[in-house]
Amino acid sequence: MTRSRLAVGTFGEINFQRTDSGRVQARVRYRDQDGQVRFVSAVGATRNDAARRLKDAIAARPEHGVYEEIGPDSPFGRLVEVWLDDLDLEGRLAPNTRALYERNMRKLVMPAFENFTLREITTGRVDRFLKTLASTRSHSMAKQAKTVLSLAFGLAVRYDALQRNPVREVSRLRKPPARVAALSLAEVEAVRRAVRAWRREGGLSGPKPDGQLEQIIEVMLGTSARIGEVLALRRCDVDVTSAPPTVRICGTIVSPPGQPTHRQPDPKTSKSVRTVSVPSFTAEALRERLVATPSEDPEHLVFFTRNGTPLTTNNVRRRLRQVLDEAGLPNVTPHAFRRTVATALHRAAGSELAAEMLGHSSTKITEEHYIEPDEMVDPVTAEILEALAPHRSQLDGESNGPIRP
Repeated sequence: MTRSRLAVGTFGEINFQRTDSGRVQARVRYRDQDGQVRFVSAVGATRNDAARRLKDAIAARPEHGVYEEIGPDSPFGRLVEVWLDDLDLEGRLAPNTRALYERNMRKLVMPAFENFTLREITTGRVDRFLKTLASTRSHSMAKQAKTVLSLAFGLAVRYDALQRNPVREVSRLRKPPARVAALSLAEVEAVRRAVRAWRREGGLSGPKPDGQLEQIIEVMLGTSARIGEVLALRRCDVDVTSAPPTVRICGTIVSPPGQPTHRQPDPKTSKSVRTVSVPSFTAEALRERLVATPSEDPEHLVFFTRNGTPLTTNNVRRRLRQVLDEAGLPNVTPHAFRRTVATALHRAAGSELAAEMLGHSSTKITEEHYIEPDEMVDPVTAEILEALAPHRSQLDGESNGPIRP
């Protein structure tokens, strides 16, 4: 008689028999994860006890690896834990990105799905969740939630817990139209005045600002660097003696959860590593910082706290927001300076130079997110359209007929 083929991870009919000692042995054919069929047995006082021990023995088999950690009936929270462990195992993500993924998963996604099993989280349920999140919170939050959901369910598919990824077929998240806004020259000067005057006027008590915020702004305006990249500059990355002066952008400041703030030797992307020539106002700000740096160590940071530790990006953002809110200049963030640089370069030399300066791999991101649209059409159109002007004789009524093209 031909026995039916067992699926991987399943067992056939349990057979029982009495041992010489009077106990009950349970024995079964079991197909392991390598596809081989083996006999597994266990002994108990009764049939039920033997069967229970047999199932425990199967569950404890060394062939049961990570693929058995999750299944269709596993709670969503279990998938999240396995997914986070997998991220750590791969080790491909920067610490900040790893922390962002976990925060987005726990704060945006878990509240919606923590009470469901994997098989209950359908494409329709995910689609409604993302649309609701986009309409009630923001498009950006919905997009971030979609990213971590897709990654987690992609792992579930790879581990054979699900046949397909329910996030793959959700409708596309439509980003609401938004206009990129760069700072005008007048706005840049207003920011400079506000930062220079902050806590230096009115006889306020306490230590005066050390000037670093002003200098950080000048470096952002002269390099297009992200705030973390500016704070990660070292003495060896700055050359103010060359003509023109240069700055090498090759790191960023990170503050991983549970760890001290430190300089990470890699910026956001490989394309972000670049050496840029800087204007005179940026070079002057950097000279002032180099003079104020107590150490000649080439690895010493250019910007640092009173204790010599790295400045955190959050603290710099918070201080800038406080200064500009008090000056009546809200909604100016460090990224506004990056958009301002991109827009200025684009209008003077095109988007390719702007993308190169910002460290983008293509002009697409630069054009969509960093360059303010120019509503002014090239004035040369006025000269070209002069060809359509009526002839003088026609204006004087000397025409014998209608104007013809």
